[in-house]
Amino acid sequence: QVQLVESGGGWVQPGGARRRSCAASGSIFSINARGWYRQAPGKERELVAAITSGGNTNYADSVKGRFTFSRDNAKNTVYLQMNSLKPEDTAVYYCHADLRLCDGFGPTGLTGSWGQGPQVPVSP
Repeated sequence: QVQLVESGGGWVQPGGARRRSCAASGSIFSINARGWYRQAPGKERELVAAITSGGNTNYADSVKGRFTFSRDNAKNTVYLQMNSLKPEDTAVYYCHADLRLCDGFGPTGLTGSWGQGPQVPVSP
């Protein structure tokens, strides 16, 4: 099976910065796409940033210029650098991965996996 383990959550002041990481482990043959989502209280989950296997990155308009999505393929880890944080960025942040699994014989099925989503409160 697959696990996505996140770190880097916690309280931050407005204008501050926070770096989130998400490490994938398990029976992974390949990772097709990675994404960061967030869900604010009383709102639906929304896409913050996504990166394809080819390296194309897209950001939500609300975070463009402030957030940076990067990855370390050797470690199966992605990062979300969040700068100039605002109170409206307060949410639970989840990482996501579209993966192809493998067993002892080779690649098997496709699946999507979510991280555990620590909260990032932004307040004075």
